[in-house]
Amino acid sequence: MSVPEFDLPDHLAPPLSNGELVFEAPWQGRVFGMARSLCVAGLYSWDEFRERLISAIEQWESAHSNEPEVYAYYDLFLLAFEKLLADKKLLAGDTLSREVARLHARPHDHDHKY
Repeated sequence: MSVPEFDLPDHLAPPLSNGELVFEAPWQGRVFGMARSLCVAGLYSWDEFRERLISAIEQWESAHSNEPEVYAYYDLFLLAFEKLLADKKLLAGDTLSREVARLHARPHDHDHKY
């Protein structure tokens, strides 16, 4: 999936390889897909999401300015997505928190049964 519409400075851009998104875990691709799908469905503009993503990254960088650690891109992507859902009242914050907790409680490989 090529993402020219990201239009972010290099230090804010998603992990890419040959112009394609790189995901280290399945959940990262899923959350990206959900964010794009809701945008395509017209629930918000990609610029609205991008603003929250830039803000999340800038806040993280500001809070960790004295540390050599680099942020985990899709952790902040998810944070920005959750904020957008709450800001747009597409999903109440407590509902989102409960669902995140439920998903975290699932055992490893829960969806890979044969």
